[in-house]
Amino acid sequence: MTVTAIHEERTMEASIPKTMKAIVHHRYGRPDVLELTELETPVPGENQVLVRVHASSVNPVEWYGVTGPYFARVGAGFRAPKDPTVGADLAGVVEAVGEGVDGFRPGDEVFGASGGSWAEHTLARHDRLALKPPNVSFEEAASVPVAGLTALQALRDKASLQPGQKVLINGASGGVGTFAVQIAKALGAEVTAVCSTAKVEQAWSLGADRVVDYTKEDFTKLGVRHDVMVDIGGGRSFLACRRVLTPEARFVLVGGKMTYRGLGPLPHVAGTIIKGIGRSQKVTFFVADINTEDLTYLGELLESGKVKPVVERTYPLSEAAEALAYLGEGHARGKIVITV
Repeated sequence: MTVTAIHEERTMEASIPKTMKAIVHHRYGRPDVLELTELETPVPGENQVLVRVHASSVNPVEWYGVTGPYFARVGAGFRAPKDPTVGADLAGVVEAVGEGVDGFRPGDEVFGASGGSWAEHTLARHDRLALKPPNVSFEEAASVPVAGLTALQALRDKASLQPGQKVLINGASGGVGTFAVQIAKALGAEVTAVCSTAKVEQAWSLGADRVVDYTKEDFTKLGVRHDVMVDIGGGRSFLACRRVLTPEARFVLVGGKMTYRGLGPLPHVAGTIIKGIGRSQKVTFFVADINTEDLTYLGELLESGKVKPVVERTYPLSEAAEALAYLGEGHARGKIVITV
């Protein structure tokens, strides 16, 4: 590293403020339990990177973490959250790095995931970050990590999608769904997108080969069999969906309808897995693995224009509660982004 680069790093680190604004919640409940407060700016430890956050986004993980249905409290604190900070996705600029960090230095524009990213600064593990493509905005990049990796890993890893195969995406208009349509096309698949009337045109614009408006047509009676189904909407039973699957199809379950009570989507997830036992079609449920390699791959798709994030709304950090409440309504078209 040159003397000039070392000087620039030291200058950036010296300019880091001692405190930062952050969104926290000290109890579980509806989104209005969120509050904007001031915290000490964290210091990176081993294998950690301090990022000045420019944007984050809203995912079901924040909804469940804040509203606190019983399943989400396991490990997080049953009566109250052990960690009051909120937020996973991030896009921003590296301000400092800890020991053992390789591949990042102050000044780098990055995207990825951390804990507590609804804040001006956050700490992230270096293996959960990648360099942000220069032609992608911070807002667009912040919409990618959780939703984009869920879509990628569902199709490529869990479904082993091959070029020419037919894919059905139930719930094609939300965060994961909009990425899934585009990634499936980038992988060479023929895509059927299922969504509501208001989102049909969006699905066509993302490259879907067939769009089904579920308010007018039952997608389980299409008369076309698919090699892969990614179920994001969670509105139909696996047994009904089998009618549009080939005998050896792969059914990847991503989630279910959001609720702030009881067990959340777990009954739907467990019921689907049980109904798939002994069937020729393979049912899989998973949680995305945030890693540098896959983030870099998504970055290449973004930079090439093969995948374009769909950002419906942006909210300033001070309106994080409103952003989370909008996600909870279940009508988002694409991603909801929080700017910092």
